[in-house]
Amino acid sequence: MLHTQVQSRPHLFISAKTSTAIPARHPLVRDALVQASLDPQVRAIDYLPSTTVDAAPVALNAIVIIRDDGRFHLDVCDARPVRDVDSEGLALMALDKLGLAPLTLTADDIKREPRFANARLVWSYRHHPVGIGMRMRILSILSEDGPMALSRLLSSIRSDRDPSPAVMALACSNLLELDLVSQPLSPATIARCRS
Repeated sequence: MLHTQVQSRPHLFISAKTSTAIPARHPLVRDALVQASLDPQVRAIDYLPSTTVDAAPVALNAIVIIRDDGRFHLDVCDARPVRDVDSEGLALMALDKLGLAPLTLTADDIKREPRFANARLVWSYRHHPVGIGMRMRILSILSEDGPMALSRLLSSIRSDRDPSPAVMALACSNLLELDLVSQPLSPATIARCRS
């Protein structure tokens, strides 16, 4: 049901790490969310529309990124909401009281290669169906033999179909991790089970 609602509202973003559909009208915000969804350090992504400060409601529209090293609110410089000084001050106070440090990203940060192209390529397989047999084969190989190069993983999977799309889809489903930062996606890319 949620997937159908998101398709009818393309500005909403969902992934295996989101607890709710997240408004993402700006393309840089969407790319930042894709990268966070594929980042092994990110545990969850949430959306906080508002909160209260001293009994006064405060609109936040904050995207919350929960990583191994803390809780942050996503601050994409080129997509910041336009607020008056008072509203901005209240929002910053509220975020501070909630213990959410800013995770400030510029367009250059988000578009840094090879992560930008790698994340987009992997994310393009997010809707690829993966049968239970294929899923079990891939995850068993990774759990039994540990992290390995993508070429070794793919050659270990017995199937009459190319297993590459299934591996990419499982990364989007938060079931396995791919190193998307150190080099362009290649046979040497390291794959591992999600810890």
